[in-house]
Amino acid sequence: MKPFEKLTSWYFSRRALPYWSVLFIDVMVLLACGLIAFAVEHGTLFTLTHFFPLLGTECVYIVLYLVGFRLFHTYSGVIRFSSFIDLWRIGLAISVGVCLALICEQFLGFDRFLMPLTPADLLLQAVMAAAVMWTVRIWVKTLYEDTLKRNRSHRALVYGVQDDGIALAKSINNSDRSPYQLYGFLADNDSLNGHMLLGHPIYSVHQDPVDIMTRRGIDTLLVSRHKTKALRSNDKLVNSLISAGIKIMIFPQIREMGSNDDENGFGGLREVNVEDLLPRDEIEVDMDKIGSQLRGRSILVTGAAGSIGSELSSLIAGFAPSRLVLIDQAETPLHDMRLLMQKQWPDLEAHTIVADITNAVRMDSLFERFKPEYVFHAAAYKHVPMMEDNPSESVANNVQGTRVVADLAVKHGTRKFVMVSTDKAVNPTNVMGCSKRICEIYVQSLDSAIKSGQVKGRTGFVTTRFGNVLGSNGSVIPLFKEQIKAGGPVTVTHPEIIRFFMLIPEACKLVLEAGTMGNGGEIFVFDMGKPVRIVDLARRMITMSGAKDIEICFTGLRDGEKLYEEVLNDKEVTLPTFHPKIKIARVRSYAYSDASRLIGELIDACAFASDMEIVRRMKEIVPEFHSQHSPYEILDAKPGQLN
Repeated sequence: MKPFEKLTSWYFSRRALPYWSVLFIDVMVLLACGLIAFAVEHGTLFTLTHFFPLLGTECVYIVLYLVGFRLFHTYSGVIRFSSFIDLWRIGLAISVGVCLALICEQFLGFDRFLMPLTPADLLLQAVMAAAVMWTVRIWVKTLYEDTLKRNRSHRALVYGVQDDGIALAKSINNSDRSPYQLYGFLADNDSLNGHMLLGHPIYSVHQDPVDIMTRRGIDTLLVSRHKTKALRSNDKLVNSLISAGIKIMIFPQIREMGSNDDENGFGGLREVNVEDLLPRDEIEVDMDKIGSQLRGRSILVTGAAGSIGSELSSLIAGFAPSRLVLIDQAETPLHDMRLLMQKQWPDLEAHTIVADITNAVRMDSLFERFKPEYVFHAAAYKHVPMMEDNPSESVANNVQGTRVVADLAVKHGTRKFVMVSTDKAVNPTNVMGCSKRICEIYVQSLDSAIKSGQVKGRTGFVTTRFGNVLGSNGSVIPLFKEQIKAGGPVTVTHPEIIRFFMLIPEACKLVLEAGTMGNGGEIFVFDMGKPVRIVDLARRMITMSGAKDIEICFTGLRDGEKLYEEVLNDKEVTLPTFHPKIKIARVRSYAYSDASRLIGELIDACAFASDMEIVRRMKEIVPEFHSQHSPYEILDAKPGQLN
């Protein structure tokens, strides 16, 4: 807070104007108004002649008024924040005082020892005193707001005229800490254009608001909660605001972990980022229903320190499971999760365990110890170029690790096994995507074998498949931010490349809902909304950063990368589910005996076979795997194409 703001805040605070001083001022106002009312009724000369007896009478009456002041606490409010209710209390308090004075005059015979006041004197005094007290409070409030607003750094419009927009505007006006000076409202309804709200004009969003804001020197748009979706869908408005250098402040639609912002005031506002403006609808999930499934259960999460695993773990912790077992081989991020659990859920039995999911003996001991009823399997190598160069590690970690954890879930009677997959498993063009498709094949065939009685067990296996998550480790948005911060260039692989995006919390909530509500054997696919051209994303990020002369450089598709990612195989169809954003993919089924044999041979081959041989075996299991921009394309060539 600036020095002048500190002085202003103190000058109008309770410390500068404590309760007793407010009460004293009100008493002096009553006394003065009583004398003036008497003079108006009986003349100035008569009043001066009988001044001291009249003063004694007023002092007695003031004691009666103090009863009303005490009953309605007229002196306890902070004057600079006076509202209609404070004025109403003053009126009631003075009315009580007048009534007590009239009663005492009638029944106690004040005229025998005091100078009597007529009912007209008392009523005139009351009206004058109430008017003066109201005027003082309104004047102080106006003076405070005008003084403070002149020193606030941002002129702002509030987008939204419903209850939350009005509440936001009021919180700005009534707060010492607000950096915003309110200059009006923005509304979607053209009929409200030109009307006034809280003493400020309303502008239509269709009347070139950027021009209005520029002309009036307004540099900030504050978006109320219910207008976030409208802003996201209005590309024209967003682009013009960004181009004009106008700051956009919004309330997050998905609350960050541990956030303690004031949700009803302006404290929760943050500057809009590119993730907020992607063309997608907010996803709503019945968290209470999910919580009823997980509460009091023993739950194990693999890959618990990763982007998806850590968010899943935090959401699950909020449902009060009987114990939460977090497994990852990355020590430092897992330690961060340990500290988070201790801080936010100190009463939860949480175990953070460094372990390799491919170590069957170690994992068996953990399953034996904790007997998990739900397993959320998020551990995987995911970076496409890295796995293209290391297919043996991709198979060992992703495929073998999944087989180990899935088999142990069956052995130890786990109720539900939820595997996190990817849209790269659909018609895979790279090793990573194919490895995840093989994981899907294994758990789905295992589920079918359990249901048919071929394998003894009770575990239901559910697969969840979705695309890129915003802000995850290694995702494109953090990379672009670093490149822009460094002055460019921003690297995009291809001008036409598109991707589907989803927020990490949204994806994890859908994983929880699909996993807990699924019966087993399903591959759930998520509605990812509209695809986004990566080059458009890069351009918007550059514009929002305010940086100048940042170039976009096209580097060419990386090994295994494809232009257009799919969520469903061409031969697949989907069925509706309990949630409009979740569908069930109907995929080709595999016999468990065949899948287990082929996958076992693939895993064994990783110990001795070449990369080319490993990928060849992967293609035998997943015939739709056709490599792109990769040395493994030779395996897809027809005999006549080999040269």
